[in-house]
Amino acid sequence: MKKNIENKAPSLLLLIVLVGFPQISETIFSPSLPSIAEAFEASMSDAQLTMSVYFIAFAFGVFFFGRLSDKIGRRKAMIYGLFLYFVGNIFCLVANEMVVLLIARSIQAFGASAGSVVTQTILRESFSGIERHKLFAQISAALAFTPALGPLIGGFTDYYFGFKVVFWVLVVMSVIVFCYAFLRLPETMLTTIDTKPFIPIIKRMITNARLWRYSILIGGINGVLFSYYAEAPFIFTKYFTLTSAMYGFLGIIVALSSIAGAMLSKRLVSHTKPEKIIVCGLAIMLIGTTLATSVHFLPITLQMTIMIVSVFIILFGTGIALPNCLSLALIDFQDVIGSAGAIFSLSYYLLVSATIYGMSVFHNGTLLAMPLYFLALGIVMLFISLPLLYKKRCDI
Repeated sequence: MKKNIENKAPSLLLLIVLVGFPQISETIFSPSLPSIAEAFEASMSDAQLTMSVYFIAFAFGVFFFGRLSDKIGRRKAMIYGLFLYFVGNIFCLVANEMVVLLIARSIQAFGASAGSVVTQTILRESFSGIERHKLFAQISAALAFTPALGPLIGGFTDYYFGFKVVFWVLVVMSVIVFCYAFLRLPETMLTTIDTKPFIPIIKRMITNARLWRYSILIGGINGVLFSYYAEAPFIFTKYFTLTSAMYGFLGIIVALSSIAGAMLSKRLVSHTKPEKIIVCGLAIMLIGTTLATSVHFLPITLQMTIMIVSVFIILFGTGIALPNCLSLALIDFQDVIGSAGAIFSLSYYLLVSATIYGMSVFHNGTLLAMPLYFLALGIVMLFISLPLLYKKRCDI
């Protein structure tokens, strides 16, 4: 059931752009990590910090802009975030040492976070029930291509022009997204802003065990995705000796797996409990991680093929599970959706950052590090998801 009047609903394309550009900003760096490590005379683990730092700042950004959107409205919060994102991209462009780049990435991520939390708030307050599940699945399918666009654009740009030009691409993109939102994004929040006390909201959320299960699941699933983007450049460009441009094309395969998973989820949700779909998706992910662990022991002629197939299965499974986790997570907090979304997003993006940092710690230059790490994460997430099958929920 739609809750807002029709002329206040933003277009689906605009929503996809706003929730998708932060992912492009993250993954466009991925093919350039070896080049950045070399240019800044840093280790590969230090270069991966540009990704984990991004998500730390992103986590606090979603908290800030989610709360701000309840106070000043969705549109204003989004515009302020996009401007700060532009400033961060300018600082990335002029950075000449690793510390400055890390600070610039933090500013960039803090501003970009508005695209995630404010857009999800708009979706959650405008739709409900199966319609909301389907919309999240539809957007997830479209968004599966944004992480693919990042490595593809970044890989070709890095290979032919160098990683500095990747920063120029981000500056241009920030200007385009800002102008699009400024001209086309309406205000979707009701004119009466009822900002409820913050502490009672936190207490409600802390005591909601099901909410924390979804926080761990969403953080873990996104952590797997972006840990792949942190580790994959070293696997495919260093171990398998692909060029950064060739590596960029692998993003299309990754995108197809996530799209297929999200579209299957959309079909299943009409006649299958979303909680059951989540468990099935995580089980499929475990099949992929188990296959990936065998790559190290295979003949070198088969290693890259099996690794790509394994990644496809892993992200196909997460693509099935993620839309339902996002859709169900905050159904008990519709009355404080902006602030609740801010707190919730803070929790799971901190988990994403911790997961990516864990990948940098376990990075050892072998093919086993990533599969074993994902296998451990997958087992934990499946164990956490099983009780959801037996928990009663009140869908709004």
